[in-house]
Amino acid sequence: MFSLPLLLTNPHPCNYLPDRDAQTVFVYPEYPMNNDIYAQLLTKGFRRSGDEVYRPQCQNCTACISVRIPIHTFEPNRNQKRCIKKNQLTRAEIKSATFEQSHYDLYVKYQHYKHPGGTMGDCSPEDYLRFLGSQWCHSHFIEFSLAGDLIAVAIVDYFNDALSAVYTFFDPKFNAYSPGVYAVLWQIAQARELKLDWLYLGYWIETCKKMSYKNQYQPLQLFNKGRWQNYIP
Repeated sequence: MFSLPLLLTNPHPCNYLPDRDAQTVFVYPEYPMNNDIYAQLLTKGFRRSGDEVYRPQCQNCTACISVRIPIHTFEPNRNQKRCIKKNQLTRAEIKSATFEQSHYDLYVKYQHYKHPGGTMGDCSPEDYLRFLGSQWCHSHFIEFSLAGDLIAVAIVDYFNDALSAVYTFFDPKFNAYSPGVYAVLWQIAQARELKLDWLYLGYWIETCKKMSYKNQYQPLQLFNKGRWQNYIP
């Protein structure tokens, strides 16, 4: 066991539930974080954004729930099998979590498509890498390509017993290939090949359309009231 210095933000508008305020607890930035400590925090519902490790800590809301897929019992549904078949010529290459111009250009293109008018598409290369990379986490950028075209990049953290899906961005012209879905399915296959137990998918809000895709991966486990339990649709 170990103790962590934590910081709690002031209430601020929630990005996912517009009628509610949110609060976030952060591990103190000066704390010497490493991959092993973060692996333990993942099991307690924490996530990272760049080097910052956080967890929702809202006073009057528990809608944000950390979810993970048990690798050994996962079974793809019909749509997921169709996605795998459609991507049989898609190639994945595991790369170091370093800056590549083609990845950055795709990220900017994705942000302008996914969040038109937002600020994330105007980020600098330094902001981009600060958001997705980490100085202490064992991360990789997974590059997906089809017939020589870059179609998606998934940022994945690696641990002794799990993978953690950090973020995926893709070229909208390849929407028909469901690159976001395929990236998750690839990570499940990768975890199975490495004989790992879990794929962490981040936070899920049952009533939020942006996150509804996560309960399509079954079985799914939820971190609720301090323990992991099976999700029953």
